[in-house]
Amino acid sequence: MNNFSGRVAVVTGGASGVGKCLCADLARAGANVVIADIDPARLEAVRVEIDALGSGQVLAIACDVTKEASVRALADQVFGHFETVHILFNNAGVGLGEAQRKLWTLPLSDWRWGIDVNVLGVIHGIAAFVPRMIEAGQEGVIVNTSSTNGGLRSLPNTPIYAATKAAVTSISEVLHQQLLREGGKLRAATLFPGPHTVNTAIMASGEVRPADYVENEAQTKVAYRTMEDLVRTTGLKLKLTEPAEVSAFALEGIRAGRFWLLPESEENDVLIAARTEQILARRDPPSAW
Repeated sequence: MNNFSGRVAVVTGGASGVGKCLCADLARAGANVVIADIDPARLEAVRVEIDALGSGQVLAIACDVTKEASVRALADQVFGHFETVHILFNNAGVGLGEAQRKLWTLPLSDWRWGIDVNVLGVIHGIAAFVPRMIEAGQEGVIVNTSSTNGGLRSLPNTPIYAATKAAVTSISEVLHQQLLREGGKLRAATLFPGPHTVNTAIMASGEVRPADYVENEAQTKVAYRTMEDLVRTTGLKLKLTEPAEVSAFALEGIRAGRFWLLPESEENDVLIAARTEQILARRDPPSAW
């Protein structure tokens, strides 16, 4: 898919971060864009902003990806309006504020929220959109947002996030194989934002955490709004990648027909190779602290 003009693209988590940049770049490329997000307060303002960037239509639809009915309603609205979808970004995701906490002490509400958004959100998107996209018989792509953390190697200080992104990579690989077997024009891709820590507000996910997943007030408190805030406040030496860079890289990869939307990084390549070698040699993983 080397031309986005006139295509219909749906982006979950589309009102902020990487999702918002994807919506902006797709609009500039002439696509019709559907911004789906759980935060209705941001949706309309973002819609107006994105609408000014291109010639295609821009819709903003409130959607809670943890709810199957909400995602199916999103699909109904999009197909009802445009009659087809060419690109689906299952991009909505949350951070759990779990850094440095022991896996066995994490409340189940944290696990449920992380899994429901980061994993079931992807599954709900696939279930609601893929059958209709296959039936349409048009060229299309499903892009699931994973992470090098968990998706390719697991950092021990983010157990829930890493586990959910490992699941997303696995789901994406299976989807890729099954779509190939279908023999149609629909395919899958996996996005690994980077190559460095992406400067988004994922650490502020607690601000929009639904009451169903809240056991105590601390779970909704936000220490840092963005990764840039974290670096500035703590003095932590951390390289950052801006969301716009991730979006540009993702669209370039889609145009090239790639499955692995993984930016080049010598550091990540070394760690991925080391993990593979450990598995082949049946060696225990070394400490990553």
